[in-house]
Amino acid sequence: MSRNRIWIIYSCIPSDTQKAHLEHSIAHDVRVLIARLQAVHTRPPAGISLTGSEDVETGFDDNNDIRRLLFMVQEKEWCGYCHDVAIKSERKKNHQGCRKFAGSSSCQAKYNTVMKGQAICCFLRYLGVMIFFVAALGLSLLSLVGAISPSFSVQNDAYDAGLFNPLEDLNLLSYSEFTALSHPAFPNYSVRIKKTDFCDGAVAAHTGYIDIEARHLFFYFFESRNDPDTDDVIFWTNGGPGASSALGLFMELGPCRITDDSGPVFHKESWNSNANVFFIDQPIGVGFSYADYGEAVGTTEEAAKDIASFVAIFFEHFTKFKGRGFHMSGESYGGRYLPLFASAVYDQNAYLIGAGLTPVNLSSVMIGAYFEFSVMIKTGPNAPLGNGLTEFASMTLSYYEMACTAASVPPVLDISTCVRMKQVLPRCQKWMKESCIDQFDNINCGAAVNFCTNELDGPFSSTNKNPYDISVDCDGPIEETLCYPVTKNIAAYLDRPNVRTQLGVDPHFDGQNFSSISWEVNSAFAKSLDEYRQTQLYIAALLERKVRVLVYVGSYDYICNWVGNNAWTLALDWSGKETFVNEELREWSVGGKKAGLTRSSKGLTFATVEGAGHMVPYDKPQEALELVNRWLKGQAL
Repeated sequence: MSRNRIWIIYSCIPSDTQKAHLEHSIAHDVRVLIARLQAVHTRPPAGISLTGSEDVETGFDDNNDIRRLLFMVQEKEWCGYCHDVAIKSERKKNHQGCRKFAGSSSCQAKYNTVMKGQAICCFLRYLGVMIFFVAALGLSLLSLVGAISPSFSVQNDAYDAGLFNPLEDLNLLSYSEFTALSHPAFPNYSVRIKKTDFCDGAVAAHTGYIDIEARHLFFYFFESRNDPDTDDVIFWTNGGPGASSALGLFMELGPCRITDDSGPVFHKESWNSNANVFFIDQPIGVGFSYADYGEAVGTTEEAAKDIASFVAIFFEHFTKFKGRGFHMSGESYGGRYLPLFASAVYDQNAYLIGAGLTPVNLSSVMIGAYFEFSVMIKTGPNAPLGNGLTEFASMTLSYYEMACTAASVPPVLDISTCVRMKQVLPRCQKWMKESCIDQFDNINCGAAVNFCTNELDGPFSSTNKNPYDISVDCDGPIEETLCYPVTKNIAAYLDRPNVRTQLGVDPHFDGQNFSSISWEVNSAFAKSLDEYRQTQLYIAALLERKVRVLVYVGSYDYICNWVGNNAWTLALDWSGKETFVNEELREWSVGGKKAGLTRSSKGLTFATVEGAGHMVPYDKPQEALELVNRWLKGQAL
């Protein structure tokens, strides 16, 4: 009688710690795979036997310091499959060494011993391909006997089989090593997390990685100073694309700030005053996030899948946060990220419910200094910035108003330059509308954007003014400091060996300096034309599903200014548009003093923060915290 067997020989891990971690991870994968096969076969078909731990064999080559994973399913004439992935290897060279070993005589001898010469050894690169093969084999066998189980029964059976036990309590985590978290509903994802007393010793703090096969996203998590057992959860990402969320943590809204080279100091206006807060370096290649073999993410759509899966895994493991309000926030290019991230989390809830899991309570999206391609284009000299579909177009056109009128500060450009900019506006409006809105064309739209950006933004760039705060000059070369020298202090702090050890930064970064922004990631997103894709449709869809949206912007922000942000919120096409447009801008205040202007209706709120630049929490920490606290409570500004 043929038998359907699962064989495993561990794979390509250089360090003892990682070997132990891999053994635990693979043992989990084996249990899940067996459960899946058993789930689709209440009784195994004739001639098929499902076997578990007795068919798991460990093989190790001391000379090469390599472990390799051999995953095989054998039935009658099926060939074996030899899987040569360097799982979680620290260097690409280890992967190459693994591949060399996979074809060596010692590998073949070991393989032939296991299989007694009955199969062909094939080499596959990714574990996900293997999992897919086994799942497909199970389903194909099932189809032979004429019965197909519901798609979610596998996950429920995995629970029944005891394959998933939530960690639940963050206090059980170790300071010295990571705890690996995974979930049968997300077989290609896992999370490494540890405790740390870094930044704010008064609250529980954690760092770790979201592992997506060979890609790894770094995160920081701080519990609330108020009541971590009842307060909501905030997700934060910086923009760029390519900017590390360490900037948001250490410069803007985190529990500590770095102001010079002496290290972090307590920050009383931190957003974790009344919420549990995540900071995530994303996408891959940003901050301390990395890929084993150079994989990259070049679109927001790709990044959204990873974020949504991480969110689900976190809430499933730490059950005390289940049902809490979950708010996704960020700034700048975060205006492109967040609507898609939130939509992915919302849509994923249907899968979670079907799998018998608790849906994520997505409550709101908070977007600071929104910059995105789809916004309204001014249709006439006296019309409001609007009619449009491209926020980037609107923002580009709004540069004239910011630099040549008193929309924020007195005009910063000379009269002749402003006259030239005014004259080119109609041409840019027409060209961008035809090439980027009416019928999107990569070449023509790119040409229009390049011309109009040069004509309308170029003059400001030559002034040495800070594009993130039009009221001051840029402090230092923008490509080195982003006009804020403190970014160098942040990088120097994160380059300290003891800090990296405390955070659990992967050895992948040994010998590498921390960078506040990845220009490689920035370039990858530019090549994919990610910024030109419409995002306002996602915002409208979220509003229709009762997910609140807050758009806030500093009055001194030039690059993502309040004029353009006001325009796209007024132009947004959704069921609450009429009532929102009819609302007048009114003052909102903090401590009896004017904090800015706001307009709000039916879940959408637009707010300016007086005297703040691009990074509102950095310039106006008290006003920013009050804004967030009122928002979390559902109070009007």
